[in-house]
Amino acid sequence: MVLWKLPQPGPERPHGFKYRLHYQSADGDSVVRYDNETGKGDHCHVGGHEEAYQFRSVEALVADFLRNIDEVRGGATP
Repeated sequence: MVLWKLPQPGPERPHGFKYRLHYQSADGDSVVRYDNETGKGDHCHVGGHEEAYQFRSVEALVADFLRNIDEVRGGATP
């Protein structure tokens, strides 16, 4: 998990954060990723599927990320 508090919010990051949260398999394949790269905005990748993500707070971001990891692991605790 990497999260930066930006000096000020901007059009692409109105919440004022730049982030990337990444969980991968032992083989190095991306399993769950949340990020807001330039030009794409807030979004997540889960099991090869990408969709927009509604950023609510840092706490909610981390909770959603951990919940997705738990779901793809079949409910197993990491």
